[in-house]
Amino acid sequence: MPEPVCYDGVFMKRTCTLLLVAPLALSFISCKKAEPPKPAAAPTTAAPPATAPPGVPGAPAAVKPMPPQIPDVLARVNGEKIERWEFDNAVKRMEARAGGPVPPDKRDEVLRGVLDQLVAFHLLAQESRARKLAVPDTDVDAQLANVRKSFPTEDAFKQGIAAQGLTIDQLKMQAKASLEVAKVIDTEVNSKIAIQDPDVKTFYDQNLERFKQGDTVHAAHILIGVPQNATPEQKAEAKTKAAAVLKTVKAGGDFATLARANSSDPGSAQNGGDLGFFPKGQMTPAFEEAAFKLKPGATSALVETPFGFHIIKVIERRGPRTAPFAEVSGQIKDFLTQGQREQKLEQFVEQVKAKGKIEILV
Repeated sequence: MPEPVCYDGVFMKRTCTLLLVAPLALSFISCKKAEPPKPAAAPTTAAPPATAPPGVPGAPAAVKPMPPQIPDVLARVNGEKIERWEFDNAVKRMEARAGGPVPPDKRDEVLRGVLDQLVAFHLLAQESRARKLAVPDTDVDAQLANVRKSFPTEDAFKQGIAAQGLTIDQLKMQAKASLEVAKVIDTEVNSKIAIQDPDVKTFYDQNLERFKQGDTVHAAHILIGVPQNATPEQKAEAKTKAAAVLKTVKAGGDFATLARANSSDPGSAQNGGDLGFFPKGQMTPAFEEAAFKLKPGATSALVETPFGFHIIKVIERRGPRTAPFAEVSGQIKDFLTQGQREQKLEQFVEQVKAKGKIEILV
């Protein structure tokens, strides 16, 4: 069952930032739901104040409608085209993260947001090149190799590219541009972020309610991935492989070693499949149901989810509690760092925009 789609303003900002700064990734393989960073910041989803109708002072500006048929060229950034293939791919990545298609009533707002972020992406890549922040071909090749690793086979990799509406050349272009953007962001944004230890402790003390936990499970898994829109043959192949890995686990094979060698989940494979502790409501339903039924030390049978076939091992179970500061301080620091990073990135993008020539053609 697909997860709920969230296209509110907060989600849009975070997702567009991801489109702008995240390394290139075609694989959306994960057993976790798309969710805000944890620990959460101060509430941002409270009901907004009543707004006046368009034309009345204080009313939000109307969003210009997007054409029903997206043209081949949507914009030019200092003469550089933003083409439909790139735009379509960005929308697909956003929809994958949201867990569903853009709602019709949000279409203009969401697509305009994606286009605005692509403009910023091109501006930053151009700024990186202007500063001669070179990206070697070896780095691009390594980036593509990482993407390949997240697919179980070469055929699945090619199908994943095609499903995203990309060619290999376009994929390479995106990889190079992503690395260029990352370099200029490292120089102008990341190097200027400073979160002090007292800031972290203050956040914890002021948000204790946010660190209360219900029952949690510490588990690891091995995922034998199945590509989106997989054929019956591909599913059968993945299930056969998963069954063989499970047989090795049951025969006493080292779970962590098998995860590193076989798991398609890039977020956990190199950690031996370790997912850490998670509460109910964070994983996809079938995965969660299986994990919370297992006793510590036990291993599941094959568990099928939309991402493929999982083998789950429960390491530890914990009852309700308030997470101690020492345990969550790293998460809090990461969260505060990300907030400061987004703020500084937004400021830097505005500076670059101010000196660029931007032509929006839709």
